[in-house]
Amino acid sequence: MTTDRKSIKVKIFGSEYPLRGESEEFTRRVATYVDDMINTIHSKIPDQPTLTVAVLSALNITEDMLKERERSKGLTTQVEAELSKLTNYLDNCLREN
Repeated sequence: MTTDRKSIKVKIFGSEYPLRGESEEFTRRVATYVDDMINTIHSKIPDQPTLTVAVLSALNITEDMLKERERSKGLTTQVEAELSKLTNYLDNCLREN
């Protein structure tokens, strides 16, 4: 991944923000995700203040992130267990020969 740290402008919930990130594409994807979440929450509760919508969006995004971390940790544990089994199997095969 290239480290293109130039500033780009993104629009989130109607406001423009200058952002810097490791890649322009990734930064735009992050901004789009945030904008989509805010618009989704706002469409469900349009009468709420912007700050409330932003906080609820942040909570939803954080929930998504924590769930993904748990899923990733579970997959890592499974891979480590399978790798350990394979290592033991190969060690046993080598001892027999």
